[in-house]
Amino acid sequence: MLPDLFARMILHQARFDEAIRLFDAANAEDPNQEIVDGQPYPKELVYGQRMSACLHAVAPNASEAVQLAARCQHIRRWTIPRQDFPMDRAGYHHWRNTLKKFHAQVAGDILTQVDYDADTIQRVQALLQKQQLHLDPEVQLLEDVICLVFLQYYFLDFAARHPEEKVIDIVQKTWRKMTTEGHRLALQLPLSPEAQALIGKALAGQ
Repeated sequence: MLPDLFARMILHQARFDEAIRLFDAANAEDPNQEIVDGQPYPKELVYGQRMSACLHAVAPNASEAVQLAARCQHIRRWTIPRQDFPMDRAGYHHWRNTLKKFHAQVAGDILTQVDYDADTIQRVQALLQKQQLHLDPEVQLLEDVICLVFLQYYFLDFAARHPEEKVIDIVQKTWRKMTTEGHRLALQLPLSPEAQALIGKALAGQ
């Protein structure tokens, strides 16, 4: 009995590892580069790895479905660029909704390829599409991680490209998506003084 259980555990871990490998291989095709420690890397590959690291730090016992969803949150995102949609609020929401469905489809194809069961695939797809946000604890956990990764790694670059009033508005919207625990973790991030000042302004204005 124990050898059979051990064998199933090994196969289960191998399937998970292969899914992560294929997610990373897909994101490694991103032509957009990000400099990390002086070296260029595919942008979405870096993003997926940051998502996994953040999830592990804040919820080391997260379910397998959440771990999978975190790694493929932006899978092949560059193939549906923002500029292909109208540059207004409606166009932005259409783009985001299109991306959610696309990420779910690509992730589902990969998980099917490595023989995940239908229930797990559907769960990962529901997480990626943020179904039942604020009602489903795992969807909310994933949203907290998304917000934390944005604030730690991408916020200052975003702030440099937009007027302060828009930056403050985005911080306020981000904050409203997060849980109380997410807020606590966000305030503990190793942010620069500039980022801290902008976040402070945003929170003071809520």
